[in-house]
Amino acid sequence: MTAQELVTARSEGIPIKVAILNNAYLGMVRQWQEMFYEERYSEVYLSADLPDYVKWAEAMGCVGLRARTLKEMHDVIDEANAINDVPVVIDFRTDASEKVFPMVASGASNDDILVHPLQRGEGS
Repeated sequence: MTAQELVTARSEGIPIKVAILNNAYLGMVRQWQEMFYEERYSEVYLSADLPDYVKWAEAMGCVGLRARTLKEMHDVIDEANAINDVPVVIDFRTDASEKVFPMVASGASNDDILVHPLQRGEGS
C-alpha cells in the first residue's frame, strides 16, 4: 500500500512480480460494503486512470506494465516473465464488480472463510 517494498526489492536486486487487480475502486473495501453493508458505498471509487500504476512502478525503479484485454494479459505476463533483473508491476484492469476470494468477514474466524459462490456449487 505504500510501495516501500518495491523500493527495497529494487535496491536489493530482487526481481519479484507484482500483480494489481485494478477495478478502479478500493476493491476490498468496496467488496465489504457490497457484501456486508447493503451496497452503501462510501469513498471507494478512485478513477479509471488514477493512480497510474505503471508510472508508480517506474518511479520506484521498477518496470510497469498494463493489461486491459485478455490478449494484452497474456502478452504482459510473457513480458514480465522475461524480465529477471528488476521488479515488475502489472496493472491488470478488471471489471468493477469483480471480487476477491477467499475472504474472512469482520469478526469471523479463519474457520469461517468465504469462497466464491461457484466454488461452493452455487450459481451456474
